[in-house]
Amino acid sequence: MTQPRPDEFKPPQECPVFEPSWEEFADPFAYINKIRPIAEKTGICKVRPPPDWQPPFACDVDRLHFTPRIQRLNELEAQTRVKLNFLDQIAKFWELQGCSLKIPHVERKILDLYQLNKNVADEGGFDIVCRDRRWTAIALKMGFAPGKAVGSHLRSHYERLLYPYNLFQSGANLLVSWTDSGCVKTEPGTEPCENNRPNLRRRMGSFVVDLYMCLVCGSGSDEDRLLLCDGCDASYHTFCLIPPLHDIPKGDWRCPKCLAQECSKPQEAFGFEQAYRDYSLRAFGEMADSFKSDYFNMPVHMVPTELVEKEFWRLVSTIEEDVTVEYGADIASKEFGSGFPIKNGRFKVSEKDEKYLKCGWNLNNMAMMDPSVLTHVTADICGMTLPWLYVGMCFSSFCWHIEDHWSYSINYLHWGEPKTWYGAPGFAAEQLEAVMKKLAPELFQIQPDLLHQLVTIMNPNTLMSYGVPIYRTNQCAGEFVITFPRAYHSGFNQGFNFAEAVNFCTVDWMALGRQCVDHYRLLHRYCVFSHDEMICQMASKANSLDVVLASAVQKDMKDMVREEQDLRDKVRKMGVLRCEQAEYDLLQDDERQCAKCRTTCFLSAITCPCSPGQLVCLHHIQDLCSCPLTNYTLNYRFTLDDLYPMMNVVKQRAETYDEWASRVTETLEAKLDKKKSLSVFRSLINESESKMFPDNDLLRQLRLVTQDAEKCFSVAQQLLNGKRQTRYRCGGGKTQSQLTVQELRSFVRQLYNIPCSLPQAPKLKDLLNCIEDFQQHSEKVLMDEATSTAVIQSLLDVSFDFDVELPELPILRERLEQARWLEGVQQTSAQPATLTLETMRRLIDQGVGLTPHPSVEKGMAHLQELLTVSEHWEEKTSILLKARPPPSIEVLSEAAEKVVGIPAYLPNCLMLKDSISRAREWLQEAEAFQDGESIPLFDKLSDMVLRGQAIPVQLDPLKHLEFLVTELQAWKESAAKTFLMKNSHFTLLEVLCPRFEVRAGSPKRKSKKAKDCSKKKMVKLDCLSDVEKALLETKDTTSALATLGEVRLREMWALSSLRAANESKLLPTADCMDLKVCVCQNPPMGAMLQCELCRDAFHSVCVRAPSDSRSTQAWLCPDCRRSEKPSLDKVLPLLASLQRIQVRLPEGDALHYLVERTVSWQQRARQVSVSHTPSLKCSYLSILKTSHDQMVFYTEQRCIPLQGLSVELEELMVEGLLLQVSLPEITQLYHVLLNGIPGESHDFVKQYVTVPDEVVNGAEKKAKRRLEREALETERRDKAKKLQNKRQKMNKEKNLERRAASTSSSPRSDFSHSDDSEEEMAMCPAEGCQQPEGDEVDWVQCDGSCNQWFHQVCVGVTAELAEKEDYVCVGCTISDGR
Repeated sequence: MTQPRPDEFKPPQECPVFEPSWEEFADPFAYINKIRPIAEKTGICKVRPPPDWQPPFACDVDRLHFTPRIQRLNELEAQTRVKLNFLDQIAKFWELQGCSLKIPHVERKILDLYQLNKNVADEGGFDIVCRDRRWTAIALKMGFAPGKAVGSHLRSHYERLLYPYNLFQSGANLLVSWTDSGCVKTEPGTEPCENNRPNLRRRMGSFVVDLYMCLVCGSGSDEDRLLLCDGCDASYHTFCLIPPLHDIPKGDWRCPKCLAQECSKPQEAFGFEQAYRDYSLRAFGEMADSFKSDYFNMPVHMVPTELVEKEFWRLVSTIEEDVTVEYGADIASKEFGSGFPIKNGRFKVSEKDEKYLKCGWNLNNMAMMDPSVLTHVTADICGMTLPWLYVGMCFSSFCWHIEDHWSYSINYLHWGEPKTWYGAPGFAAEQLEAVMKKLAPELFQIQPDLLHQLVTIMNPNTLMSYGVPIYRTNQCAGEFVITFPRAYHSGFNQGFNFAEAVNFCTVDWMALGRQCVDHYRLLHRYCVFSHDEMICQMASKANSLDVVLASAVQKDMKDMVREEQDLRDKVRKMGVLRCEQAEYDLLQDDERQCAKCRTTCFLSAITCPCSPGQLVCLHHIQDLCSCPLTNYTLNYRFTLDDLYPMMNVVKQRAETYDEWASRVTETLEAKLDKKKSLSVFRSLINESESKMFPDNDLLRQLRLVTQDAEKCFSVAQQLLNGKRQTRYRCGGGKTQSQLTVQELRSFVRQLYNIPCSLPQAPKLKDLLNCIEDFQQHSEKVLMDEATSTAVIQSLLDVSFDFDVELPELPILRERLEQARWLEGVQQTSAQPATLTLETMRRLIDQGVGLTPHPSVEKGMAHLQELLTVSEHWEEKTSILLKARPPPSIEVLSEAAEKVVGIPAYLPNCLMLKDSISRAREWLQEAEAFQDGESIPLFDKLSDMVLRGQAIPVQLDPLKHLEFLVTELQAWKESAAKTFLMKNSHFTLLEVLCPRFEVRAGSPKRKSKKAKDCSKKKMVKLDCLSDVEKALLETKDTTSALATLGEVRLREMWALSSLRAANESKLLPTADCMDLKVCVCQNPPMGAMLQCELCRDAFHSVCVRAPSDSRSTQAWLCPDCRRSEKPSLDKVLPLLASLQRIQVRLPEGDALHYLVERTVSWQQRARQVSVSHTPSLKCSYLSILKTSHDQMVFYTEQRCIPLQGLSVELEELMVEGLLLQVSLPEITQLYHVLLNGIPGESHDFVKQYVTVPDEVVNGAEKKAKRRLEREALETERRDKAKKLQNKRQKMNKEKNLERRAASTSSSPRSDFSHSDDSEEEMAMCPAEGCQQPEGDEVDWVQCDGSCNQWFHQVCVGVTAELAEKEDYVCVGCTISDGR
């Protein structure tokens, strides 16, 4: 553990923390009075409310705007500020001397000039330190290491920087005598030179002035060493100054006389500046959090409070670091609203929070509650009777101070980071002030009332080192901090927070309040309110005052009247005879302040006609003006004759207590028939509360006697009513409030002895007689051994009416429990099916707890024997059932026969019988399985294996069946690896079966499936569960294949519909922006892909992974590509291995059907390749003609055009793509339909198809396009102009009819001459088309394979470039591999 640095801050002792209960928290002043003896010893304390006390934050955050105070941390601490002031004076001194102050470094740290100057002064001054060679001692005193010759450096720096300043301070450089000719310095042993001729050179270039001479020596010689003051133009030789100057200053220079005038100007009082900007609460919080997180380089909530505390005291004690913070202090809650809710405020309080409106801990209520003396102050005092708000940030501080009029204060932190407090008890206030004056006397010379300005702080460790007791605490959100009268306190904020504070005064403060006014008079400090006015205000309401408060007011008023009488007599003797009455309570406080001491006058004041509006108190009559005292007027609020009756009324109020006390004494001492009733005692207590009598010994005795009487009354009433907290009939025991018979006798005697008369005393005496009769009857019953249960119960029933502890009751209960136990044993033995081992153990345990009896012992022996036998067989059958390997069925049957005769409920034995029965049934089923002629299903086999494994009996056929299940599971895993793609959402059965849920126009397969299944409940084979169920219900493979064949027909029909629908929606007649394609269901844009199977379009960026390369295979969408499509060579071994296992499962039937379907398709494909070669050639020719006329968007990979393709070829290609097995015939057929009939060299077109010259010859094609371009240019411009109008005229019905006609005729129909062809020709397919408008729009046609027209401006081609160079679009560039 690292040791703390010597100068590191050491936290003081923690102050007391109180956590009141709800009852204590209900009355704040009573609780504060309770904790005051403890808390006032530390000056401050912390109160944590009950956890559920959480008032809502009611401040209007939107309206709250404030201008904070700027706090520079190194100016807050008293000693640091003294150092800064000293450095400012030194810097100013040298600046006036024409030099700039540069503080030197010694041993790699800045030299503390203030400490050096103070240490030299403490040692006797520069001359003595040099004479006695004490510089090394001064270096050690300043913390420098010995042995490094630091003393010589300190001497050099002192002599250069501080010695001239100290000479100036002592006035040694002003030792002059004034003569007629000027100011001439007189040195010992010399005479002034009177006849020297003035000859002075001003330091202004070569300009010579012969009008001045040195005012010290009177000589004008040594002109190059003659200085001219830049303030008064006086002249001095550099060597005549004290101390002499070795060099001529470079800047402005002041002579000693001007220097004294400048430095003698009084310093301005220190205070906080206001910030330049106005903050909202949110803006201030953002600034505060940003400052703290940046300063500590971590989130604000992670900064430890200990670290912030040490860093704060380091910063305020460091001159070198200048950290500035802002503090929103003393914000008026009256303007922006309190943080607590108030009645009729802007904040609307919910019903559950209405309790906080009247709560005493609500600071808006606390200062003006009845126990607070401030309720008698008529004016609203902001910050004292009205709360003030405080918005803090990290390091913002409140300096050492005591509250106005030495009152209490209470601070509540609504939310935010903690607030760290330091406090000193009230008895140490003068000690703290003395220490601060001792350590920073310079500050108090400038501001005598420095500690009342809240601008000065001092390290608690420094104060503690001088014996001042200091305590600390961290106030967290939701906690109160209370400061006590005259308790100095200070602190700082850990971060952004919001607090609220107010003052209050209690009766114990009254004497301190009067003392504080006298103290303020000495300091000439203004009062916040008039103490005399408050006393008179309370005296006017004497009848409603608390008796203790009345007594305190009477004492305070007695001193006030006596002092006022003495002062008026003194003024009258001084000659002031004129008197006038003045109603000072109607004037504002600033209109009746004493001109001298600033005390607020109320009882009297002195005025003079020469100074209207000005007055003084009677203590400062000499400070009003210079007029004769006979001109003065004594203004008074009350005459002495008025004051004495007011004081007598208060005195009478205090004397009402004596009469009440005498009646209480008489009531407490009454005997026999003179005793008063309980209501009299209660009325006396109520009277004390209503008249607020003091809580003294007599009142406490009255309350104690009344409480005892009420307790006796309650207990007596309970005994008479027979009320019991617990009935023994329900199995209870003795209640805490029960009395023994002896205690009842004593209680009856107590009823007759208390000072209060209770009517229950005679009745309780009769109850005592009844109890004694019960005891006699019980004694007779217990002596009879053959007592019945009814008799015992009747006695116990009688005892229920006696709320008294009877010694006979335990014995009667024991007899009753024995009888009930025997009855329970008999009932359970009569029903063996309910007699469990737990029941036997419970009965035995109950019997063990009973008092020994012959019948109980006999029943215990029978139960113990039965329990032993039952436990033996339960344990033995448990071992048999858990044995591994399991025993044979014969062994278990033998054990089952032996437990038949035990008359008890034995779970293991019953489980043994059940296991034998299930084993026999399973063996019969296994035998039928092995002897069966049909191939079994996998689900039935798996279910049978699971049931067999759950039977704890040795089953010989089980291992063979388990092996079969394992093989089938391995087969399914192998098939899944073969067919399923990585991360596929399809199951193996979904992949192998024909597609049973193809839905036209809906890419959301699963949601559509569920919807169709719910609508068509009677239709089978609509979803995977239907297919699987149908396959499981088939008797053999043949019927399963027939079922899958039906699914295949549905697949082909549905897919045909889906392809037709998708082809129809992709026709050029449709508006591209209305299309919904791809998995994202957005319009086509950019590079597109078209699924060869479902014919739907997809965005390349949505469905193609970045790693996918352009394939020679047909592209399928994610919904159509369902598997890896292994080769047939990999599939056939899977089918063969399954047939060897001789067990059916749906996946196997589906694979079987897939293989047969694949072989059948393969044969059909070969037949088609032989018989349809001419048609394939014709198809390819149509492909060449129409391959680019039917697409309304650009596709990365071409699809087989359907125009001119026969139905037979299309169906063959579709079924080939549906197969989940890859065949070379599929690829060949795809390339034939896409590119032509391939030859041996894979030149798919030239070998089988003769292509026209205009297709092959690219040069002629290019020339033809250029000729057509000029002809079509004019036509395209017109079409572009008409396009907008034509779109508006196209209505929804026409589009629907056109699409219906296109779909009904054929998805492969030729639509190159449709009505919309003109519109399509006027559409630019460029991605991000700019849609240029105007009379002339230039176009360019792609010279690639797509032949599409583009706006020149959209593809970045100029008209000149379009004429000279070929243009190939982006899509053709990608597809052609350019």
